[in-house]
Amino acid sequence: MAGKEKVILAYSGGLDTSCILLWLIAKGYDVIAYVANIGQDEDFDAVREKALKIGAKKVIVDDLRERFVTSYVWPAVSSGLLYEGRYLLGTALGRPCISEGLVSAARNENAGIVSHGATGKGNDQVRFELSCYTLMPSLKILAPWREPAFFNRFQGRPDLLEYARENNIPVSATPKKPWSTDANLLHISYESGVLENPANPAPVDLCKMTNNPQDAPDESLDVEIVFSQGCPVSVEDIAIKSAHRTPLSIIEFLNNVGGKHGIGRIDIVENRYIGLKSRGIYESPGGTILHEAHKDLEVFLLDREVLRLKSYLAEKMSDCVYNGLWFSPECQFARESISLSQKYVTGSVHVRLYKGSVRVMARKSDVSLYNEGMVSMDVKGDFQPEDAGGFIRIQSLRLKEYQRFQEQQNK
Repeated sequence: MAGKEKVILAYSGGLDTSCILLWLIAKGYDVIAYVANIGQDEDFDAVREKALKIGAKKVIVDDLRERFVTSYVWPAVSSGLLYEGRYLLGTALGRPCISEGLVSAARNENAGIVSHGATGKGNDQVRFELSCYTLMPSLKILAPWREPAFFNRFQGRPDLLEYARENNIPVSATPKKPWSTDANLLHISYESGVLENPANPAPVDLCKMTNNPQDAPDESLDVEIVFSQGCPVSVEDIAIKSAHRTPLSIIEFLNNVGGKHGIGRIDIVENRYIGLKSRGIYESPGGTILHEAHKDLEVFLLDREVLRLKSYLAEKMSDCVYNGLWFSPECQFARESISLSQKYVTGSVHVRLYKGSVRVMARKSDVSLYNEGMVSMDVKGDFQPEDAGGFIRIQSLRLKEYQRFQEQQNK
């Protein structure tokens, strides 16, 4: 028995953490269930009652939605984060936000141990623990999926389902639908079960946030998104002039219309930080719309070489976020450096949503490097056409020399 030490458990109310809650109690811990609300569609009163019924000493339900959007999602949008060129990092961005809440709860409750339900083969154990250790170095982490007493008893989700049945713990997962989900304001992810074989197409009824693109409305929807220094500040349905201007209302509106039009579904195999490959299915309708609009505005507004440097830093920062290093010095450096590039990323983008696609229709800004008079094919402007000849001749020098070199080698 471990005595009556206090444990703060990152609790979702799902299969894994509900079973872990009971297991920790059986081990003799006083468990405080910490529930972070970062926008998942959940009955938090029911989650609270479930945790108390299982035996939690206390349940903390923490509304972090505003903080999640302004401190994590908006920086991700302005930074253009995209892991391995495809994944908008919905789960990865949620983990440092939740970790902040866990550490705060540990301090407030005078608890020295934090526990979580992340698998021993996955990324989330790294994300939670590196974040918690950084924010509170004295913390101890109890990860049941790395404890022999736990993983020898529970080989996987079927064993957990049986344990839940034996102990009258209600769960939404079933043997027929055993996949794991993670949801927040930015996305929903699906892993495990039949999805573990990359050759298996996803079940047609899997996704909750988006329509199948082929079932989306036959009429497109036009919206205008306004950015200020890289962050969204308003979005408007152009047809009905309905505007949304708070962070929560912006992402919720875009999730709603994007989901309706089948925007933001991906089915990918990705490289986990610990070295394994995994198959994941993600829905991120609002995030996809914002990413495409912001990317277009950057190309319109930023100097070419600044954009290339920023893109390099964004790739590095994406790796940091995916790998659980949000609070690391290198991620802070990348984040602050990227923020300098966003000083003039202020303007609006008109996008059209239609059957799974986001098409940029127009963009405008008062601070653009775009010089219509200079680039026009109809007026000369200040551009000197004869200068292009010298530019081309200089650029051709190395190509001519390379051709000469090849000819010599082929003799």
